[in-house]
Amino acid sequence: MSGRVIVAAFVAMSVSGCGSIIRGTSEPVAFVSDPPGARVTTDKGYACPVTPCTLQVERSDEFVATFEKDGYRPEIVPVKTQIVGKGGAAFAGNVIAGGVIGMGVDAATGAALDHAPNPVSVTLVPDQPATPQRHRRSRKRSVPET
Repeated sequence: MSGRVIVAAFVAMSVSGCGSIIRGTSEPVAFVSDPPGARVTTDKGYACPVTPCTLQVERSDEFVATFEKDGYRPEIVPVKTQIVGKGGAAFAGNVIAGGVIGMGVDAATGAALDHAPNPVSVTLVPDQPATPQRHRRSRKRSVPET
């Protein structure tokens, strides 16, 4: 029976070392615009109607976010993935506990990745540049004498 306990302990260690279990296969990505109230759409189908907002995004998805607001030029931001801090540590943990299978799962699901930039932030530019308003001086018209 001690053999079963050892096998169960090994399986538990293998699973716990896997980044997809520790970090999950998705992460929240925040979208912020100045001024707020922009629509965000992506080429992967993620969308939110009004900024600021946060979307749950698959860790392995790189995408292009487009911010749009009436009266402003659209802003496009590419969002990439990268291995950072916790993701790298969880992926490296597979060498000790998860083995090749854990590394394969993490690579396939993107569990070792984070999105950059996060938050995705833009400053929207007005469609028309602001035109200075002229102050009109009141002029007295000369009235011809009759």
